[in-house]
Amino acid sequence: MATLFISDLHLDPARPPITALFENYLASDEVRHADALYILGDLVEAWIGDDDDAELPQRIAAATRAVRDAGVPVYFMAGNRDFLLGEAFARHAGMRLLDDGAVHDIQGRPTLLMHGDVLCTDDLAYQAARRQLRSPEWQAQVLGMPLEARRALAARAREESRQHTGSTMESIMDVNADAVAAAMRHAGVTRLIHGHTHRPAVHAFELDGEPAQRIVLGDWYEHGSVLRVTADDVDLRGLAAG
Repeated sequence: MATLFISDLHLDPARPPITALFENYLASDEVRHADALYILGDLVEAWIGDDDDAELPQRIAAATRAVRDAGVPVYFMAGNRDFLLGEAFARHAGMRLLDDGAVHDIQGRPTLLMHGDVLCTDDLAYQAARRQLRSPEWQAQVLGMPLEARRALAARAREESRQHTGSTMESIMDVNADAVAAAMRHAGVTRLIHGHTHRPAVHAFELDGEPAQRIVLGDWYEHGSVLRVTADDVDLRGLAAG
């Protein structure tokens, strides 16, 4: 048996092959016979609220609900693109919401689970924007807007994100090693799994003299990326789009 992790799918109507890849993967035997499926944020390119009447959220809900109905728990942790996803959609989609920074026993090993953006502490502009976007006051104001206004706001936010990414040094947008160590110490773990940076890799290092591991999930812009964890091994691999 294996526990599966995905993140940073950025599903969007403009990239239908990736949405189809997501649906096909969730319908696969690997997923339907897993111990659990974890989605660690940025499932979609932009989430404008649980009341979105577009087709994509309904397709996502159908896919995740089918996994849950097959007896496999589906966990969802919000990222920087889908932090407005709430309890109403989670119930509809058969997903269990996770707080960023949750610790779960993964195949016998306590593991810190994060989206990863809070670890990018060198990106001061992003962290300031994140604090505003996560405030209950800002979210209530946005969710009170008509759907079309929220769609326009999301489009502007995506453009601003592209501009920020294009004008910021890559090293600044990566995780900060001290922030990683501090988060793992606080959680009392020697393994961390996160996404956000789109730099898939398995990093082995020492934390206070003990062997430690940081696993970074890949994005789904050009192809899929899945982490498969068993009691004996971790396998981070790509999935080809059809």
